[in-house]
Amino acid sequence: TMTIDNGDHLVDVHVRAGLLSSDTIFDYSRGYIATRLLSRNACFILKINKEFIPELREIGRLAFERQTLRTVYSPNSVWVQFQPGHSWFGDIKDWFRYGRPIQQLCKGLPLYQ
Repeated sequence: TMTIDNGDHLVDVHVRAGLLSSDTIFDYSRGYIATRLLSRNACFILKINKEFIPELREIGRLAFERQTLRTVYSPNSVWVQFQPGHSWFGDIKDWFRYGRPIQQLCKGLPLYQ
């Protein structure tokens, strides 16, 4: 499921797929994406690169396109591959940078950036 909050510039994506379940927050106001992989009990944080990540107004259109026109190819599909390196637990200065929604998603989990 996907929830788009235009007022706060947030997108919440929840994937329910057993061991492959995840929660993702796109925080456009802060410029970060955080993905919590439930099977790994870890959070991955990525800086939004506008060259590769669609703008907020495009997310809804892309989701609709993907759902209703599955046979139509879209060059704006987003694929991310994480290559985990070292992890750390976020401290106060990190949470100010990432913002409250990402803090609520990832607090207490190892963070990979």
